[in-house]
This record gives sequence, C-alpha cells and structure tokens, in this order.
Amino acid sequence: MKTLLITLGAATVLAACTTTGNVERRAGQGAVAGAIAGAVIGNNVGDGDAERGAIIGGAIGATAGAIKGRQEDVQSGEGTRLKERADGQQLYFDERANRYYFVDERTGRTYWQDGSLRY
Repeated sequence: MKTLLITLGAATVLAACTTTGNVERRAGQGAVAGAIAGAVIGNNVGDGDAERGAIIGGAIGATAGAIKGRQEDVQSGEGTRLKERADGQQLYFDERANRYYFVDERTGRTYWQDGSLRY
C-alpha cells in the first residue's frame, strides 16, 4: 500500500508540473490510472500482491500516457514549434538531424539555425 501511495503521489506531482505539452501530463495521468487499475487487479488475481500490480500498472500506464501525449503534440504542431525569432520566423527542430531550422516564408527555403541552407 505504501508503494501505491508513493507511485500515485509522484505521478500526480509530475502531471501537475508540466508546462511543455501533453507528454508529461498524459504520462502522469496514465501512471495514476495504471497504478490504481494494477493494484485492484493485483489484489484480486494471482497471489494477491496489490503492490506489485500497482508498480507494473503505473509503469505501463505512464508509458501509454506518454505515447498518447506525444501523438497529441505532433498532431497539434506543438511538438515542433519552439519559439519565434525576432524577425517573425518560426524556429523548428529536425529530429533526424538533431538541429534547429527555420523557413523563409518568401521563398519557402529552409535554413539551419546557423544560416546555412538546409537540404
């Protein structure tokens, strides 16, 4: 029971502290829901170990919640738009290249953050 309460408390704190998007919020919510469901199932099935069920359920719930949150960020565009440059251009992150870039709205060309042409 002590582990269940610690898991729920930690997940609630993580879910409340997010400012960057849906990933952390959904991971926290998933952890809470998974820990509760895991504790109930663990208590009623097998050897009756609610604590182990809460830990497993919380881990699975947090993973599923983080995946769902990431999908929401990608669909809404929040996951890629980072900040606005002084000249009004948006700065984006290329995950494959692990670099930032921006788009010239007049020409449609993309440039790396250092100003070199992005191919």
